[in-house]
Amino acid sequence: MYDCILVPTDGSPEVERALEHAFDLAQAHHATVRAIYVVSVAGYGGLPMETPLDGIAGALREEGEAAVERVEELAPTDVEVETRVLEGSPSRVIVEHAQPDECDLVVMGTHGRGGIDRLLLGSVTERVVRHAPIPVLTVRVDSSEPGERADEKQLAAE
Repeated sequence: MYDCILVPTDGSPEVERALEHAFDLAQAHHATVRAIYVVSVAGYGGLPMETPLDGIAGALREEGEAAVERVEELAPTDVEVETRVLEGSPSRVIVEHAQPDECDLVVMGTHGRGGIDRLLLGSVTERVVRHAPIPVLTVRVDSSEPGERADEKQLAAE
């Protein structure tokens, strides 16, 4: 059913929960996992004009390389992993690579933000779910209890 599973990573330890699901599916279907890290070029916009962008871009690419290398390290030996570090708007790049002739499924983490946090920060995962032409499996990657939204957890702590 699945030949290629696309897994966007941001290099955070939380994404490892989504990777576990992707690896399990890949093993069950003898599929390849394609891990991508997207260097967000939108982040350059707020920098002062005299900021040397080459150094920042290089550091972000290195961060991306480390993130996809971590995916390779975590992969079971019987799962083939392809990696790519790309540039652009994260949701747009993910959707561009989530094409039926490329991959069959996207597995990605979601932090479960709600309310004003989601409004202000947006959600890459939500945009991918809305626009991807292939199925998207979302995996809760924050530390909330199952069924509890992150904003509810924060309210309970206050």
